[in-house]
Amino acid sequence: MKLYVVCDGPPSYACRMALKALNIPCELVDVNYNIGEHLTDEYFKLNPQKEIPVLDDNGFILSESIAIMQYLCDQYAPENPIYPKEPKQRALVNQRLCFNMLFYYKHIFQYTIAPQFFDFPRDELGKKKVELSLNTYETYLKKKNTKYAAGDCLTIADIGLISGTLPLEGIGYKFDHYPLVTKWYNTFKSENPELWEIAQIDVDQIAEFEKNNPDLSKLNHPLYPPRKN
Repeated sequence: MKLYVVCDGPPSYACRMALKALNIPCELVDVNYNIGEHLTDEYFKLNPQKEIPVLDDNGFILSESIAIMQYLCDQYAPENPIYPKEPKQRALVNQRLCFNMLFYYKHIFQYTIAPQFFDFPRDELGKKKVELSLNTYETYLKKKNTKYAAGDCLTIADIGLISGTLPLEGIGYKFDHYPLVTKWYNTFKSENPELWEIAQIDVDQIAEFEKNNPDLSKLNHPLYPPRKN
């Protein structure tokens, strides 16, 4: 089994945490985003979207971090409560995963990581979207009143949402005015140190890119035009 990952990509680290939680051995293949390895014809054969991560399980190719985590659970650990089988519990986990992908991480990515790589503004509107995302998640946690995102046990919903939240720590964005999100985030860290050890690598890399933004315009690709002064 191989997992194609990128050094600062939260979705990549979500899959890495899932592999660790499930104790599944896997070869990690680093895709160097900064030199455009994701744009090559060879990588296009793995993922026409040219996005990362991608799982290669003995020839079964799967992209999208949520689908990868769900597959790993179903294929290799179907009885593990990290992805519950009971329909309502699983539906809640799936809802949290979709919320992260389409709303929560989307807004956080645009404010934290996108300005590091693209000509994307880090402005007041972006900050408002981050606050909206945090406020929504705070509300979900308040309504559910559980330790973790979808219950009192760790699930892949937490892994996805942790990977979606950690870029804020990477750029030094404080969110402690959301007490339930903060408590959940710190609980994950303290109760799952072997998973947080993986997540910390991503936090550190995002912090490094915050100091030294990569210049992707040298790739001479329309996705990465020269930055405006």
